[in-house]
Amino acid sequence: MSKGLEVNVPVEFSLDEAIYNCRAMRKLKADEVPEELLIKLVDAARQAPSGSNTQNSRWIVVRDPHVKRRLAEQNRKFAEPYIRPALEGNLGTKQLSPEKHRRQLQAVVWQIEHMHEIPALIVACFDYPEKVDGLGIYRASSSVWPGVQNLLLTARALGLGAAPTTLALRDQDAIREILNLPATFAALCLIPVGYPMGNFGPVRRRPVSEIMRFDTWNQAQET
Repeated sequence: MSKGLEVNVPVEFSLDEAIYNCRAMRKLKADEVPEELLIKLVDAARQAPSGSNTQNSRWIVVRDPHVKRRLAEQNRKFAEPYIRPALEGNLGTKQLSPEKHRRQLQAVVWQIEHMHEIPALIVACFDYPEKVDGLGIYRASSSVWPGVQNLLLTARALGLGAAPTTLALRDQDAIREILNLPATFAALCLIPVGYPMGNFGPVRRRPVSEIMRFDTWNQAQET
């Protein structure tokens, strides 16, 4: 990031508040997000750990309507067949009641229909020594994901909604063409960002007792 893009946007928000109230916000207003806030998100993302401090994560903040529409088309192409079985099958999961599952799916459908209207689509990329495709793009790019989490938590602290998705990025060559990326880049995560239509609140997660053990996994402890 060049010095001309450095910003200092204070964030008065506790870490606990951000972590425990960071819902995935898919339904976002079309209202413009100030540029300094978008830069702040990437500034926070770049503070994340990086293997050997190589700092090979790259961030594209898409605001151009034409480019957003092309990304939205890629998302629709892969998201619709992915979500269709859930929409046509029996609603409800182990963690969600049928009603909550329905609302979740409706938010995903809304995002498919309106992604091009969301003010900013942030694409997290990784720059490899050479072009990489298929599963290979995930083998050396783990440094991207801590940055994504930093971005999500900072968005929450700034009152912005965000939710990561990877479905839109399945055709890497198409994404490289849309974003004019070098051949050595791969796009790992797309994060729509905007002011939320809904309300922030606590996330629903399994209790620690169900997902954690000390030392080894003792099946006898399971409830």
